[in-house]
Amino acid sequence: MEERFITSTKNLTDAEIENSLRPTSFDEYVGQSKIKDSLSVYIKAAKSRKESLDHVLLYGPPGLGKTTLSHIIANELGSQLKITSGPAIEHAADLAAILTNLNQNDVLFIDEIHRLHKTVEEILYPAMEDFALDFISGKGPSAKNIRLKIQPFTLIGATTRAGMLTNPLRDRFGIICRLELYSIDELQEIITRSAGILNIQIDEGASREIAKRSRGTPRIANRLLKRVRDYAEVHGEGKINKRIADKTLDIMEIDDLGLDYIDRKILNSIIKKFKGGPVGLETLAATISEDASTIEDVYEPYLLQLGFISRTPRGRVALEPAYKHLGIEKGE
Repeated sequence: MEERFITSTKNLTDAEIENSLRPTSFDEYVGQSKIKDSLSVYIKAAKSRKESLDHVLLYGPPGLGKTTLSHIIANELGSQLKITSGPAIEHAADLAAILTNLNQNDVLFIDEIHRLHKTVEEILYPAMEDFALDFISGKGPSAKNIRLKIQPFTLIGATTRAGMLTNPLRDRFGIICRLELYSIDELQEIITRSAGILNIQIDEGASREIAKRSRGTPRIANRLLKRVRDYAEVHGEGKINKRIADKTLDIMEIDDLGLDYIDRKILNSIIKKFKGGPVGLETLAATISEDASTIEDVYEPYLLQLGFISRTPRGRVALEPAYKHLGIEKGE
């Protein structure tokens, strides 16, 4: 799969800009108002009792700020943040080493927590409930259960696939937050803030245009801002206006709804080659020379959200909004 500018999946170039633009408090964090309000109350209550915050599960599409929220939670608690990911914890001993090195009321952030190994997950249960680690010493009849106490801590789990979490793990989170896609107004505010931090001059029309094409995702908005900045430095004396923004995004083949060349290729294939569908996933993948799982996991979610396609038992079907967006009459 070729690299896409408008994918919400994090790439190597995102880390540097996200670290520099990441807000450090709820006051600086744009969007997700309900989550911010709730977490603020829970954090203040935990601090007043001098207890660790209940374990937090953050889920939703990638690029919406789950890692950023974990940093803010730790900052608001006045605690240290330790970061790891589900795939990185291969053995129960790896998790035990992390947990035993936590100080009181520290925050442990596990990204992609749905990808924890089963044996690792089972070690996590007593750690979350009782702040203890259970080990078996010896074998056979002489085997003994050893319980090691650890410091109270807050686990923040992040996932894009909450449905893949096991029920025992999900039930141990006291605070569950679903992150929603951002509105154009919220994205425009994020872009304006990011431009200020990066010392970029941008007008309201340009920030609005970038926001419209960012697919409701701050990560994409910041990525597009960097690309428009590059074009402005060469062709616009470093100042971003709507003309520069339009020109850059058109060159990148990102249209008014944030669809790129591959998105439109999928829609055109369904409509023109298969008369609107239904068409099977494997057949569609072969037609556009793309991997079936990539279509299903990367491209389809946004097209489904826009109401451009539908998944049916017989295959994918293009819907009326897709025809209108592409300017195609049904039956052509």
